[in-house]
Amino acid sequence: MASSSVTSIGTSASSLTGSPFAVSGLSSGMNWQTIVQELGTIERAPETQWQNQQVAFNQKNAAYTTVATDLTNLQLDAQTLLDPSFYRSVVASSSASSVATVSAAASTTPGSYVFNISQLATPAQMVGNSNVSQVLDPGGDPNTVTVGAAGFATPVTAGTFTVNGATVNIATTDSLQTVFNNISSATGGKVTASYNATTDKISLASSDGSAIVLGSTTDTSNFLGEAQLYNDNGSGTTNTGTITSTAPLGHLNMAATLNASDTQTTITDGGSGNGAFTINGVTINYNASSDTLQNVLNNINASAAGVSAAYDPINNRFVLANKSTGDVGISMQDVTGNFLAVTGLSGGTLKHGQNLVYTLNGSSQNIVSQSNTIGASSSGITGLTVTALAATTGSIPPVTVTVGADTAGISTAIQKFVTDYNTTQSYISSQMAVTTAPDGSVTAGTLTGDTNANDIVTTLRSMATAVKNIAGTSGAVKTLADLGFQSNGHNNTIALANPGTLTSALTNSLNDVKALFSDPTYGLAVQLNKYITATISPSGTLTGQQADLTKQSTDITTQISNLENKIASDTAMWNSEFTNMETATAASNQQLTYLSQGVANGSL
Repeated sequence: MASSSVTSIGTSASSLTGSPFAVSGLSSGMNWQTIVQELGTIERAPETQWQNQQVAFNQKNAAYTTVATDLTNLQLDAQTLLDPSFYRSVVASSSASSVATVSAAASTTPGSYVFNISQLATPAQMVGNSNVSQVLDPGGDPNTVTVGAAGFATPVTAGTFTVNGATVNIATTDSLQTVFNNISSATGGKVTASYNATTDKISLASSDGSAIVLGSTTDTSNFLGEAQLYNDNGSGTTNTGTITSTAPLGHLNMAATLNASDTQTTITDGGSGNGAFTINGVTINYNASSDTLQNVLNNINASAAGVSAAYDPINNRFVLANKSTGDVGISMQDVTGNFLAVTGLSGGTLKHGQNLVYTLNGSSQNIVSQSNTIGASSSGITGLTVTALAATTGSIPPVTVTVGADTAGISTAIQKFVTDYNTTQSYISSQMAVTTAPDGSVTAGTLTGDTNANDIVTTLRSMATAVKNIAGTSGAVKTLADLGFQSNGHNNTIALANPGTLTSALTNSLNDVKALFSDPTYGLAVQLNKYITATISPSGTLTGQQADLTKQSTDITTQISNLENKIASDTAMWNSEFTNMETATAASNQQLTYLSQGVANGSL
């Protein structure tokens, strides 16, 4: 009996090792989970100091990054000013920009140049023969011509038009004869129409010889315009009972294939689809069965032939124009097929282009240029480019071109240099400043007491205020103060106190200004460029400091991570030990209860 009870007790004690005993104080009455938390907090105590150090490292690193950016901007300014060629920059101006525009290179000799332009350059043109298309009605029978599909310059639209105040209806499906019949019907037979296949023109005639009146503001069809029928026959005087088209009506179909484009003679490609012709020695290929007239024009325009090709629908002809100006010709030849012959280009008329003609500085000697852009090869003035826009004839006087040192550009560069210098100094000073709150508490700046920051401030100030006694100069400009820049006496910044002094120095002592910044040994920009390189380059002092700060911050992160891992391990150990304590306490308490009950009921 006793043996059985002991076994039972042992089994119960063993079962107490489960998760219920992980509850703090369940058996022991002790809040040991709070103790575990407090032990972790005590062990975590160094992290606060480490984190504060890390914040300080990161803030200083961020400040250094801003300083490096400011120094980079300042260095770019210095690199502009240390280049001696920068001070040879010139600017050119025109007395009449609507007549001629100008530009000048650094090699242009300063001075004034007078251009008298008597003639502008124009491109040469090859004007093809007119009326290269078939007539509107080759068969001479208006009944066989559908107006909507006829070869007018622009397709005829449906609607109405007016003759002698009478409205004439027209549909695109009407034949030309139907339109003529409608005119006669609408006017009661007083106006009749006819077509002449020889002249390719339409004529209207009044039966009583009275003037014919065409058109109305309410017309909706373009027939009269496309038929080139006008009240004055194009002469400016009232008609006397007869109106005839002012020009032949047939036009080319630019969208049809070459062999069906309504040319007077069919365009061929030699029967092989390998048609070819040359313009200015450049070969243009075509296929009469698949290419259109517009295709060929596009190919000419995109080629290296140096011409622009277009169809002139008013005069029913093709025109080639040189893309460049000057009195030069246009050569062309059919190679395979007859494209140039059929389009009237090979038998066309060359309209000579003009060369630019001008005189320089009052000379009576004409100077000729094929281009309207005058360069050194024409004028003999190195680096100067003049683009003529109009002739200086009649009331337009000659153009005066003035070339001078670009003092405005140099002034802007110097002032930008000073502005970026001030930005650098102001930022570092703000980060080094110590502030006092209203309650008397004092807060140090991110860079307070930082030797690197202090060295930068001191070095920049020393370089900017140093006197430059540079050999080979007049000595008129030795410091920035000689350019009108002064310190305000309160911080490390400088300002342009006297703009007139800067202007005067650039106008009268440009060589000294150049030496102040660009002298190879003592130039301010040269020295600053070297110093900034040594400070922020990959091997620079500031770059090295940033690398150290980054490493220290990274090390702290690693320290904190390692400590947290240890705390997690210790916490797990403490929780396990207290859980075991709870288990043992529970087993002890159960044994005690068993014994007490056994004594009380006499079983023990």
